[in-house]
Amino acid sequence: MEYTLCIVKPDAIKKGALGGIFKMIQDSGLEIAACKSVMMTKFQAEGFYEVHSDKPFFGELTDFMSSGPIVAAVLRGENAIARYRELMGPTDSTKAPEGTIRNRYGTDIQENAVHGSDSPESAKKEIPFFFSRWELRSLGIELEWE
Repeated sequence: MEYTLCIVKPDAIKKGALGGIFKMIQDSGLEIAACKSVMMTKFQAEGFYEVHSDKPFFGELTDFMSSGPIVAAVLRGENAIARYRELMGPTDSTKAPEGTIRNRYGTDIQENAVHGSDSPESAKKEIPFFFSRWELRSLGIELEWE
C-alpha cells in the first residue's frame, strides 16, 4: 500500500471542480483516505514549495497557491504515486492528454488544477505538511516512514 498527497488547487476549487476531480480519483481505483480544506498563507506556500525557491516562477506560484482555498487529500492504493501522476497528466494542462485531470480541469502550466507527490520521498515530506501524525492515525492511516 502506498500513499501520496493530492492538492486540488485554487483554480479548480473556484471552478467547482472538486467533485469531478474526486470522482476521477475514485474511478481510477485510488482511495481518498483523508482530506481537508485549507487556506494557505503566502508563508506556508513558500514553505511547501521551498524546493522551487530558486526558480523564476516561485513568486507567482506561491501567490497563486495562497490566493484561495485548496483541498489537501491523502490518496491510498497500490502504486498510488505513479497512478495518480498518470491520472493528473503533465504539468502543462495544454499538453495533457484527454482523460486526465489537467486536461479536463486545468488551464495552463500554473492553473493546472492539481498537485501530486512525485516520489515516495516527496510524499514523506508533503503529507505531514498538511496532516499531523494524530490526524492520520485517527483515520487509521499508519505511514511506513513514521
